[in-house]
Amino acid sequence: MSRFSLLLLAALAAVLFLGGCEKRDWREPAKVHWDRDMCERCKMAISERKYAAEVVDPTTHKHYKFDDIGCAVLWFEEDGVPWKEKAIIWVKDGATGRWIDARKAWYSTVKITPMGYGFTAYADKEAAQKDGGEVIDFSEMARRVLKRGR
Repeated sequence: MSRFSLLLLAALAAVLFLGGCEKRDWREPAKVHWDRDMCERCKMAISERKYAAEVVDPTTHKHYKFDDIGCAVLWFEEDGVPWKEKAIIWVKDGATGRWIDARKAWYSTVKITPMGYGFTAYADKEAAQKDGGEVIDFSEMARRVLKRGR
């Protein structure tokens, strides 16, 4: 095989390899490897699909995964995260399992969650009301988590 043919083959392989890499928007949630990824705060395996949360640092684009929204709220405080107000926070919708904006979500207060904080997120207030119990917004949920503490 000629030197030119080898260079051409190497270039083609590089294009195929790099072309196969999917470019993902850093603002979107990263893939969770269920039962393998660990909660950033409590180090438990993330396995309950309806309660997972993810935080994205808007400056470094780093993703932090949590098994319960309560862990995410406490992590902000315990670690003194200076960018918490600018953070992108995702949480799984208790009805659909889709990622939703945690700050816009409604939270029901009646489920048993992985770390026992008891908040299930919903995109729609009506869906949260169907769960029974009280329905609160993100600010109230965070206040209650911080009041309860560790």
